[in-house]
Amino acid sequence: MTRLVIALGGNALIRRGEPGSTEVQRRNLVEAARGLVTLAEGSRAEIVITHGNGPQVGFLAIGAEMAASVVPAPPLDVLGAETQGQIGYLLAQALNDAFLERGRRREIAVIVTRTVVPADDPAFANPTKPVGPIYDEATAKEHAATRGWSIAPDGKNWRRVVPSPPPSRIIEATAIRSLVDAGILVVASGGGGVPVVEHPDGHLEGVEAVIDKDLAAVVLARSVDADGLVLLSDVDAVYRRWGTPRQEAILRLTVEEAMEGLAAGAWPSGSMAPKVRACAQFVAGGGRFAAIGALENAVAIVKGSSGTWFGLESVGLPRRAA
Repeated sequence: MTRLVIALGGNALIRRGEPGSTEVQRRNLVEAARGLVTLAEGSRAEIVITHGNGPQVGFLAIGAEMAASVVPAPPLDVLGAETQGQIGYLLAQALNDAFLERGRRREIAVIVTRTVVPADDPAFANPTKPVGPIYDEATAKEHAATRGWSIAPDGKNWRRVVPSPPPSRIIEATAIRSLVDAGILVVASGGGGVPVVEHPDGHLEGVEAVIDKDLAAVVLARSVDADGLVLLSDVDAVYRRWGTPRQEAILRLTVEEAMEGLAAGAWPSGSMAPKVRACAQFVAGGGRFAAIGALENAVAIVKGSSGTWFGLESVGLPRRAA
């Protein structure tokens, strides 16, 4: 049976322009879960799910900021762990109900995942990832002085910025693989996982950083020996000349074409470029195929009739050797 890692973008929970209430997220996940169950049932594939957590971490950071005079604010790695539990719970509930609608019961496990990042990565000396609330310049500089933050302009405002080091490995990889091999539907590596550095004595230390969720999905896919990696968002494909009158959906990309496009700046660094890089890395590392497309087209994407495919497979779902 084919094994797929499915990465849900933030739109699976909070769509553009929507408030981030729990009820909104529950409602959106009903449709997302139905699509995932249709994919699993229709393609007869084993699916492992990961997800983004950017808006949720932001909400928790804003809440912590507002309550700072009463409750000590938790560090960013703890906020990341909290969102894994929050989103994982909501997603597991929605998946359970979607399977029941089809007359099936599935065991679902949500794993709070820690991801090792290199302690000496240059990203720690050059924080660039904005997190949390926006501030005026004076407030931002005060927080930087009193809390040791790095800050940077964000339009007319200022925000905290943190490192975004690359993922190296998943601490819970063996446990996740065992659960998947046992037929359990696993939700793992939410938001890229909680970033930790590993010391020579084996001690693990959480760090305040944000891991690119798409690159972390590659690490997860390799950890479970996945055949395919599918990145689902609110965009139906990768485009050439996006945002111009000559924009054109790309149906297929080789690894070489993807890397050439990335080097030439063909896709925005803050949105599509990380997804293209993740898919190219997965296929270059031995994955059978990767794809990018819209959540509502998940089944068609896996069948090769929608989205953008990376790899040499012919149209149609690749099958794992018996």
